[in-house]
Amino acid sequence: MLVKIKRQTDATSAPYWQTFSVEAGPDMTVSALLDRLNYTDDLFDADGTPAPRIRWECSCAQKMCGACAMVIDGVPRLACATFLRDLKGSTVTLEPLSKFPVVADLIVDRSGISENLQKAQAYLGAYRPLKAKDAGPMYTAAKCLKCGLCLEVCPNYQKGDRFFGALFANETALLALQSADRARPLRDSYAAHFAAGCSKALSCVEVCPMGIDTLASMARMNRLKP
Repeated sequence: MLVKIKRQTDATSAPYWQTFSVEAGPDMTVSALLDRLNYTDDLFDADGTPAPRIRWECSCAQKMCGACAMVIDGVPRLACATFLRDLKGSTVTLEPLSKFPVVADLIVDRSGISENLQKAQAYLGAYRPLKAKDAGPMYTAAKCLKCGLCLEVCPNYQKGDRFFGALFANETALLALQSADRARPLRDSYAAHFAAGCSKALSCVEVCPMGIDTLASMARMNRLKP
């Protein structure tokens, strides 16, 4: 199998493509494929040229942290949850997420996600006793990994603008359910940083690795009194 990777030495260098040949079975994940390449004694590309180790992020390897988010064959996915059997063709193409600054190779800087939450003052307020009917929506919204896949695929999200994307809608819905005193300011932030910019493409729902129903979060926030 061939693996074509968009590489970049650091944030200031120009990106380039490098292709590797590796033995891989259909039951391997993309993360296992990257491990196999990196854990060889010496790494050479498909042309026999010595190559530096491939830089990418991984933590849990169980679809629980979102660290290994990248673009695989043109689709934003988690490397640990993407099996080779589900990809087409004999060449796998790997790229870093394009909506975030590249640190090196497949590693990007996603600190902008938390910075946007801080700007919008999306924080937990006074404790609100849990109601049975709210347990399901809270659990669903809380599954968000902040991986950035929904932002990568969103046609409305651009780097550094005022629209914060689907993960922000889910976060505000979760915090509003948990807080006794934050519903109104969260509703205002939601209106300014999500509702005003969302075109309802819903590509975020399709790409979410946790299957979060962002529509439900949107509906809950829209029902709150401004």
